[in-house]
Amino acid sequence: MSDGVQHVLGYLKLMHFENPNFYYAIRGDPSASNVFWIDAASRSNYTYFGDTIVFDTSYCSSDYKVPFATFTGLNHHGQPILFGCAVMLDQSEASYIWLFQTWLHAISGKSPISITIEPARFVQTAVSQVLPNTRLRYCKWSVFKEVQTRLAHLYESQPNIDAEFGKCVESESIEEFESRWGMLLEQYYLMDDEWMRSVYDARRMWVPVYMRDTFFGDHCGEGNKGRNIYFDGFITAETTLQVLIEDYKKAVGIWHEKELRADHDTSNTIPLLKTPSPMEKQAGSVYTKKIFMKFQEELFQTLANTATELEESGGVTLFRVAKFGEDHRDRIVTYNPIEAKATCGCQKFEFSGVICRHILAVFRAKNVLTLPSEYLLKRWTRNAKSGGSLDKHAAEEPTNSPESVTIQCDNLQQDVVKVGEEDAKYIQVYNVAMNALEEAAKKVAAVKNQGVAQGGSLANGENPLASCQPAMTLPMGDSKLENPSIQTTINGEKNHELLENIQKLVMNLNEKFDNCDRKCVHGHRLQIIIS
Repeated sequence: MSDGVQHVLGYLKLMHFENPNFYYAIRGDPSASNVFWIDAASRSNYTYFGDTIVFDTSYCSSDYKVPFATFTGLNHHGQPILFGCAVMLDQSEASYIWLFQTWLHAISGKSPISITIEPARFVQTAVSQVLPNTRLRYCKWSVFKEVQTRLAHLYESQPNIDAEFGKCVESESIEEFESRWGMLLEQYYLMDDEWMRSVYDARRMWVPVYMRDTFFGDHCGEGNKGRNIYFDGFITAETTLQVLIEDYKKAVGIWHEKELRADHDTSNTIPLLKTPSPMEKQAGSVYTKKIFMKFQEELFQTLANTATELEESGGVTLFRVAKFGEDHRDRIVTYNPIEAKATCGCQKFEFSGVICRHILAVFRAKNVLTLPSEYLLKRWTRNAKSGGSLDKHAAEEPTNSPESVTIQCDNLQQDVVKVGEEDAKYIQVYNVAMNALEEAAKKVAAVKNQGVAQGGSLANGENPLASCQPAMTLPMGDSKLENPSIQTTINGEKNHELLENIQKLVMNLNEKFDNCDRKCVHGHRLQIIIS
C-alpha cells in the first residue's frame, strides 16, 4: 500500500501548501503509515458543532480494502458534518491513542460532550485515555447487528424476536427496560447465555434510556442504522487508496452543496405555522427549517397532552403530563415559574437539544407565550455560525503556557479563515475585513511598543506568543508530523512577534479571499439553480 499512501500524502501536502490551516499528521514508516487529516472548514465548523461526534470505524473491517476512519458531527440542519479522517493501516491500541491525541490537538484541545463509537476495545481505551470527560456511547445499531449474528439460530426460528428486542431497547424508563429484558431472556431461554449477560452489563453505554441525560443531538448515525452516512455511496468495499482522495473530495463537495441548499431553504421559505401560538412563530424565525419542523411537531402534540398540577413546594410546581387515553405513559415535569424553567423526566431536551411536548404542555397551561432563551440551543438556529462558538477558548483567561499559546494562536488563525469563508461574499465585506485586520496590526504594534502584549507582559523583549501554527509534543516515540508548521516548538526557541503573525495573516487573507471568490461564484450558481 506504500504507493497509495504516498498518493494520499501528496494530496495532503498540496492542501496544506494551499491553506496552512489544513492539518495532517502521519505515524509509522511510509509502507505502513497511519495518516490523519482535517481541513480548515472542518476545524472552523468544530467550534460551532463540536458538542457531539461519531467516530466511525465501519470501513476498518476486513470487508474493505482501505481501513478508513472518520470523525463526524451534526450541523445546524441536522446534516452530517466532517471533523477529520484517518487511514489506519495499523489498528493497534497505541495507534488509536495517537489518532485521538492528534485529532484533539488539531481541534485546539476542545473535547466534545459526547462521542459515539463502534463497540471496539482499542477505540474505547483510546477515548477513555484521551477524552476522559467525554460521555462514551456504543452505536446502538452495531450492538443490534452483533446480537443478530450471535443469536442467528433464534432469528431464523423465531421471527418475532427482532421486534421484541427492539421494543425492549426503546423502553421509555429504566424500570420498563429491566422488566422487558428479563422477560426476553426468559421467553427465549437466554437466562444462562454469557454473551447476553455481557451485553446487559454494558447497557449504560448503548441503551438510550440510560444515556438521555447527555447531549447526543439525536445523531443521524443512530437513525441510519450504523452506516457512515457522510461517505455512504462514496466509499465502497472496492475503494483503494489511489481513488480514496477522489471519493473523499466528492463526498465533501456534495455535503457542502447540501448545506448550501438547506441554508437557502431556511432563508427563503416562510415557515408554515399550524397554530396561532406566538411561540411557534418565534421558533419559526429562529430555528433552521428542519429543526423547526421537529419543534413544531412537539408543539402540535401539546394539543393531545394535558398538564395536571400535582403539588407546589418552595416555589416549584410538579405537573403530570399525559396524552389522552394514555395515562399510564405519563411524564412528570418540574416547573419554576420565577425562572421560567422546567425539566421533564423524558429528558428529550437534554438528549437532543429540542424541547419536549411535556414541557411545552406545562408552558401552555401556565400561559408562557414565548420560548425562554435557554431552550433555544444556538447550534440549531439560523445564526449558529455567527458570533461566538460553543465554547470559545478566547474567552478563557490567557496564559503564557505552551498549551494556551497554541490554542490562542490557532483560534486567531481559524477566526481569519472564518471571515474569509463565511463573511467575505462581497467586495464591500472584503474591504471592511481587510481594513479591520490592518487596523488591528497597527494597534498591536502600538501595544508592543509600550512593552505590554495582550495575554501577558513581554519578557526580555520577546513576545510570549509563538508562531500561530500548531505546536505539538508527539504522543508516540515513532510518530512524526509532516506539516512543517506543526513541527514548530515553543520552549527553547525564540518566539515570533505577534505583530509579525498578524501581518502574515493580513497577507494570507488575500489568498483566502481569492479562494472565497471562487466559492462564492459556485454558491451563486447554486442559488440560481435552486431559484
